Amino acid sequence: MKTLGDFLQTGDWKGEKHVPVIHIPEKIKAGEGFDMKISIGDEIKHPNTLEHHISWFKVFFHGEGSKFPVEIGNFTFTSHGEGNVLNEPVALTNVKLNKSGTIYAISYCNIHGLWENSIDIVVE
Repeated sequence: MKTLGDFLQTGDWKGEKHVPVIHIPEKIKAGEGFDMKISIGDEIKHPNTLEHHISWFKVFFHGEGSKFPVEIGNFTFTSHGEGNVLNEPVALTNVKLNKSGTIYAISYCNIHGLWENSIDIVVE
């Protein structure tokens, strides 16, 4: 049986313009909000044209000891040059966590498919 995971591509975001970059503090305090930014093209810009663009991000948190990840956010970018309006694929949200775990981000490029990145976060 095929799974969606079979299609997820990864890479070093410093050398690949499709990998979502997760910007978070190294450590946070339990129950205190922190800003989490997800972006594409921090080192190498993604074209973001009508023909070649990032359509969306999905972000999940999998807490230590938890059975399943929880969706943090779904960010859709719908302007790709129509009417001379362009979205840059950047999302910002404020998050509160009560335990350590891993944040996963998935991006979708209309030409190059699904890309994944993850980062561990420590909650004190």
